[in-house]
Amino acid sequence: MGSGKPEAAESMKSMKRSDDLERISEALSAAQRTLEALSPDSRQVLEQKSERAGDFLTDADRAINETLARLLPRAGEGWLSEETKDDPARLECRRVWIVDPLDGTREFVMGLPEWCISIGLVEDGQAVAGGICNPATSEVFLGSLVDGVTLNGQPVRPRARATLDGAEVLASRSEVLRGEWDGPAPFAMRPMGSVAYKMACVAAGLTDATWTLSPKHEWDVAGGAALLNAAGGAVKTLGWEPPTFNQRKPWLSGLVAMGAELQDSVRLYLRDRLHSENPSRSEGHA
Repeated sequence: MGSGKPEAAESMKSMKRSDDLERISEALSAAQRTLEALSPDSRQVLEQKSERAGDFLTDADRAINETLARLLPRAGEGWLSEETKDDPARLECRRVWIVDPLDGTREFVMGLPEWCISIGLVEDGQAVAGGICNPATSEVFLGSLVDGVTLNGQPVRPRARATLDGAEVLASRSEVLRGEWDGPAPFAMRPMGSVAYKMACVAAGLTDATWTLSPKHEWDVAGGAALLNAAGGAVKTLGWEPPTFNQRKPWLSGLVAMGAELQDSVRLYLRDRLHSENPSRSEGHA
């Protein structure tokens, strides 16, 4: 008879991940209550954080960030958030919470239902659990490598499509406005705001794929990457490698998210597109 040690280890891992998901779920619920308690003025722009269009800060960003920071990290765990000054101490932590209190602030300000609260838990650089909540649509996505992904409590998974022909791809609204999605394509393109929300939709099988060829911070995509990993989907950098999180410079050159069966078709399409736009850029990408 076996010692039972492997089974015990798996049981402990499952219990630990369930605790992580419970913490994420409670934090998202608390963040929604925080948002509901704010005045309508919380949508007003306090400042534009950079020259990039739509890079706004609101009272809601700050209030939700305070709620998440109070509830998520425990002793020995790191913290990386868009609305908190980066503490290099996170680099020494095995477990790090990477959050965007309000991804899609421009859509939030405009009243478009394409924004979300995004939480990602990273262990040793890998996104292992996450939660994304879109209060405007009453959608809550939760998932971990142990538990899979749920949408409002119901199990979900990416679509099992193998080709981009006839697929639906969610595109950055900003990139569409800049003309970066112009030109013929074998798929239907739909503009949408928050990149985290787009990734959650892919993980839940609500759409086929999304990608951005523009740089993104880790907090933009960690929650979505966790959901895709948990759901058995695929998330890749432009170099077609799994993203590694909790880097000293927490940003990625771009990101691609899709169902696992769609990888070859997306990779070929992006390789051809990058080569046609800039032959030198396609080297080492997709």
